[in-house]
Amino acid sequence: MRLPSSIFVSVSLFTAETTAALYLSSTYRSAGDQIWQGLTLLFTLVPSVLVQLTLTFIHRDLSRDRPLVLLLHILQLGPIVRCLEAFCIYGSIGHVEEPYVSITRKKQVPRGGQSEEVERQVGQAEGKLFTHRAAFARTSVIQAFLGSAPQLTLQLYICVLQQGVSIGRGTLMVISLLSIVYGALRCNILAIKIKYDEYQVDVRPMAYLCIFLWRSFEIATRVVVLVLFSSVLQFWVLPVVLLNFLIFFLYPWVLFWLSHSPFPENIEKTLTRVGTTIVLCLLTFLYAGINMFCWSAVQLKLSDPDLINKSQNWYRMAVYYMVRFVENATLLLLWYIYKTDFYKFICAPLLVLQLLVAYAIGIFFMLVFYQFCHPCRKLFSSNMSQGFWDCSTLLCLFCHPPSPVNRPIERAALEPPSPTTQKEPANKMACDTPNDTTYDLPNDITYDMLNNTIYDIPNETSPDIGGEMNGDISHSVSCNA
Repeated sequence: MRLPSSIFVSVSLFTAETTAALYLSSTYRSAGDQIWQGLTLLFTLVPSVLVQLTLTFIHRDLSRDRPLVLLLHILQLGPIVRCLEAFCIYGSIGHVEEPYVSITRKKQVPRGGQSEEVERQVGQAEGKLFTHRAAFARTSVIQAFLGSAPQLTLQLYICVLQQGVSIGRGTLMVISLLSIVYGALRCNILAIKIKYDEYQVDVRPMAYLCIFLWRSFEIATRVVVLVLFSSVLQFWVLPVVLLNFLIFFLYPWVLFWLSHSPFPENIEKTLTRVGTTIVLCLLTFLYAGINMFCWSAVQLKLSDPDLINKSQNWYRMAVYYMVRFVENATLLLLWYIYKTDFYKFICAPLLVLQLLVAYAIGIFFMLVFYQFCHPCRKLFSSNMSQGFWDCSTLLCLFCHPPSPVNRPIERAALEPPSPTTQKEPANKMACDTPNDTTYDLPNDITYDMLNNTIYDIPNETSPDIGGEMNGDISHSVSCNA
């Protein structure tokens, strides 16, 4: 049984950030900066309240007679109490006889052959410890992107305006950045365990290192870009932030509306429809907050019973990073155009280049993780590199639509008909079926997650759009020929 170190790290970051924020707000009050004091307290207390509510909701304390625990949650001391409780449970394992155990069956990730199913006995204490780990994994994500991310952006903006970094502000910024990166890392691990729940997942240290470097470069670059842009165009930063937030907030709801699925009722039995709607809105709010600063490894799908999209969509990820890179470059260009003499001691072109290279380095570590370090990469239904390549090819087809169609038609018109085509009878349905010999694509292999069987399915350029485009192109070629 592993030591609950992830719980200790989560509580340590939560306590350190809250303490540093309270100290910094007191210094703002002494200096008379009431606006900075209010915003600092806002980005500290709001995520703290959400963390307390999440822990209470997951552990179902409202339906249990635990008034002392509820009081400690009201006093914002819930995470500390939960951490002590988790370590007490860990210490009692092996010393107290379990009244009953449950048997779990997990498949091993296949390594060259068929995966084997492994049975394992789970005691009551271990089940409680698993609940604590799951609860703190979710609270780490909430604390990171609803508290630490806006807090880091605010304090860096104050540093730019005041042209200095105090000890208290610098300490809070470092802790906030570590909290964001740790929350993004927990989000990645949580997504892996949700998508591959039937498998026994073992995340190696190299995978943790790749995720840490990937998220560090991505989040730090995003925060610096937003701060630089807001320092010269204060009135335009709010529309940019709101547009980003609304797009990602409404995106899961739009997909849910297009799917014509029934309203999800299985989130919690005690919740009414209004309560379920509030919980779903909070989930999409958190989803939008994550995508504001980095790619969310957990993709919401409100039409799914688990509310999580368990398929690996490389095209959506590729489009996100392409659009985000273009957005960062645009914001940096606007900052470079409208920068004032305030930045005369900074080499602006070099800073722009460094930020873009840093974001590209983050993408590089992301590719390394999914290609070589992902614990379940052998279960991918498609190759990540091929998915990114197909997405870029699709974008090229959109940018240059006439070139791949007109040239084969011109060559077909100039060449004499071959003897084989003259012997074939004229088919009236020739223009109604696509030509299979136009593109010779290899077959892709996908794994059935439930039965461990392998199916051969024809590979398409992309899941929906690319396949229709290939069909249209081959359809036009066969008709003109």
